Amino acid sequence: MWSEPFVHPALFYRGAGEYVAATTTFIREGLAAGEPVAVAVPPWNLALIEAELGAQAGDVLLLDMTQAGRNPGRIIPGVLRAFADRHPDHHVRIIGEPIWPGRTETEYPACAQHEALINLSFTGRRVTILCPYDLVGLSGEVIREAARTHPVLRDTAGEWISADYAPELVVDGHNRPLAEPEKAAWLSFDHTNLSAVRGLAAREAAALGFQGDRLDDIRLAVAELGANSLDHGGGSGVLRVWAEDDRLVCEVSDAGHITDPLVGRRPVDPRDAGSRGLLIVNLLSDLVRVHTRAGATAVRAYFDLP
Repeated sequence: MWSEPFVHPALFYRGAGEYVAATTTFIREGLAAGEPVAVAVPPWNLALIEAELGAQAGDVLLLDMTQAGRNPGRIIPGVLRAFADRHPDHHVRIIGEPIWPGRTETEYPACAQHEALINLSFTGRRVTILCPYDLVGLSGEVIREAARTHPVLRDTAGEWISADYAPELVVDGHNRPLAEPEKAAWLSFDHTNLSAVRGLAAREAAALGFQGDRLDDIRLAVAELGANSLDHGGGSGVLRVWAEDDRLVCEVSDAGHITDPLVGRRPVDPRDAGSRGLLIVNLLSDLVRVHTRAGATAVRAYFDLP
């Protein structure tokens, strides 16, 4: 039916029965065709799929999306591309459910942008990514945006082309100034005091209970953001750190402008030269939000409190 080898349908469902029927049919069709299949959905839905598949579940890569996709910014490089790139000679099938009831208002814009950017990331690839949407548990606006980020829509009645498909409008629409914190520790930096950026973030994180590897992750993420400011943001920047809704927030702002919407979302071969700062930040953080325009960019990395 579709000439483009990449297919990205949204699945609109009501209740567990519709969910299980549609997802397991999609999986079994892929297995029958010899296609590698991965499923990355929240654990309550993962359990439904696994139970219905029975022994066939062993032939599918099953991932808890609340962990693998905790930060929507790491789903493309860490889940979707990671699986598709392991099977370059096959058409692959993936079920990815990054938006579920319970995603917060802070998380949702990053989720919607992720869904829009899947289309840019996979154009021309032999991949089908099915994205379920709960018509009962999600708001009408979320469902409307799903029609903008998915070129194909389906439900129990069938499949059709989305008349509202416009992923670039979703990416741009959620590129908004971020709400200001009530209070934050801050530091201006340039090449003379980059180490102080790591120090400030580490002190604030440790005071909130972070330790060990997770404290090292915060140091590394903030160091990468600071280095990006030196290399691409005019040679200086400002770090702000605060606690918000059970998260540590580390924001680095500078005079740069991110014009590539997939920056930080492409897997990078470790043998290749070049910057991978935002990719590292996406892989380490529990959420990343970005606001960028000509002459000003702010990147916020969020870390769930221990």
